[in-house]
Amino acid sequence: MAKIRIIYGSETGNTKSIAEELSRLLTAKGHAVQCESAGDTAPQGIGIGFDIVLLGTSVWGTDEIELQSDFEAFAEDFSIMGLKGVKCAAFASGDISFEHFCGGVDFIEEHLQSTGAVLAVEGLRLEGDAAGNKGEIAAWVENLVQNL
Repeated sequence: MAKIRIIYGSETGNTKSIAEELSRLLTAKGHAVQCESAGDTAPQGIGIGFDIVLLGTSVWGTDEIELQSDFEAFAEDFSIMGLKGVKCAAFASGDISFEHFCGGVDFIEEHLQSTGAVLAVEGLRLEGDAAGNKGEIAAWVENLVQNL
C-alpha cells in the first residue's frame, strides 16, 4: 500500500473532479490517499512522508500558459516542496482549442525535474471533467500503480 498525496488547482471544477476520481480509484486499490486543493495547502514539504505526489491544475492561455490562480500561488517555489527523490506525476484539465492544451502538465513536469523529483509516469492530459474521461483516468491509474 502506497501513501499518495494529490494536490490540485481547479477553477471550474473540472480538475477537482479528476483529482477526486484519481483519489477514488487509488483508494479502491488499497492505497492511502490524501486529496486537497492547492488553495488549502502550504507548499512546504508536501513530499515528506508520501510515496508519490500527484499535482494537477487547469490551464488556459493563448500566448502563454496561465495556471489556475490557487495552483499558481502554490507553485511559486518548487524547491521548498521536499520532492527530491520522491515519485511524482502531473495531471491537467484543459480546452483543446487553446494553444497550450494542458500546458500545466509541461509546467509541473519541468519544475519537478528541476527539483530532483522522479517522474513516475507521463502526465495525464484531459479535456473537460472526470465524467467524460473515466476510461483514460482508469488507464492512467493502472500505469501509475505499476510504477509505484
